[in-house]
Amino acid sequence: MQRSALVVGASGIGGRYTARELLAHGWTVYGLARRPPRDLPGLIPVVADLLDEVGLQAALADVAPTHVFITTWMRQDSEAENIRVNALMVRNLLDALSPKKSLRHVALVTGLKHYLGPFEAYASSGTLPDTPLRESQPRLPIENFYYAQEDEVYAAAARDRFTWTVHRPHTVIGMAVGNAMNMGTTLAVYASICKETGRPFQFPGSAAQWNGLSDVTDARMLAKQLRWAADCDCARDEAFNIANGDYFRWSWLWRRLAAWFGVPAAGFSGTVQPLEGIMANDAELWADMARRHGLQEADLKRLASPWHTDLDLGRPLEVMTDMANSRRLGFSNWQSTEDSFFDLFTALRAERLIP
Repeated sequence: MQRSALVVGASGIGGRYTARELLAHGWTVYGLARRPPRDLPGLIPVVADLLDEVGLQAALADVAPTHVFITTWMRQDSEAENIRVNALMVRNLLDALSPKKSLRHVALVTGLKHYLGPFEAYASSGTLPDTPLRESQPRLPIENFYYAQEDEVYAAAARDRFTWTVHRPHTVIGMAVGNAMNMGTTLAVYASICKETGRPFQFPGSAAQWNGLSDVTDARMLAKQLRWAADCDCARDEAFNIANGDYFRWSWLWRRLAAWFGVPAAGFSGTVQPLEGIMANDAELWADMARRHGLQEADLKRLASPWHTDLDLGRPLEVMTDMANSRRLGFSNWQSTEDSFFDLFTALRAERLIP
């Protein structure tokens, strides 16, 4: 049977790579976003705002997908607003598709805040979770918009009789411009500024992150797991962690990232030094660098998200994920984290996004 996918958030890191993966395997792919990418051959753009219920229904009037991949969210000023807005986006989407009776499967991409709590409330439950993080761990007794998104999917699945999967990546490494959570590109921009100015490439995070074990998720790995789960009956109605499959310490990786750019590496200094503060006055400098080096994006905010990198690297515990749930069901892909970063840096340079 012909499979057609609606990738929601197609302009973001996860959505872009998911659309590319599905297109490479013969799927019909619709890419929904307020500004869908136009440079993915074969992608059918759907321009829509998930908060505009009437406009969303009109945009989807001729779209009847068999599979939906939800890879987007909108950051709000409080967790209560995160819950209201992000749950509403999922509800509006699935309500708009419900009358079509075409849906067979919905995949929702969330993340490790499922186990850690919201950005502003790491460890606010009073205890830090056991690591590696496992899908069997219960929800935290605190507000979390990921839980609200899941509940919207579960309710719609019961109503419309489709299957679901939830995918929980760690920090996603991949190329996208204008993405709100983009550690890889943020570090590439930061290193480029350090090289330009002679500043040391200073690790901005905590002792726990510098010394502890960690992992990340290559966007290509996330896309592969999403396609695998969509194709595998064994994966129905399950939640899956997704990471590269290797562990590292930032004390090791930081020096290697610095060497790629040819800048001096400055490790953990004894205190957290937020990147948001370090880069606070760099917008004009970056615009000047873009002019002098012929770069494609002069707006620093569209490339770098230091607030998100600070939250990841400033955590008070080591964070890594257990992949056993998908491994035992047959998902065997693996990705070198070092290569995830180096491949991204190479692509950013090729696209003239960094000098």
